Amino acid sequence: MAVPKRRTSKSRQGHRRSHHHVTPVQIQYCPRCNEPVLPHRLCPNCGSYQGREVVNMEETEQGK
Repeated sequence: MAVPKRRTSKSRQGHRRSHHHVTPVQIQYCPRCNEPVLPHRLCPNCGSYQGREVVNMEETEQGK
């Protein structure tokens, strides 16, 4: 089996792991109800997408 002859330095290890960082979750706020919503998603609170009503939440609550 191949075994490394020398220990990898912290600098070389850091260069290798430079792209392993965690990106933060982008959060937008709904223009109608100001609730936090993930981008390109329907608002779970009021049922709107980009300012227009897509799902009538009152009808969906009655259907339950």
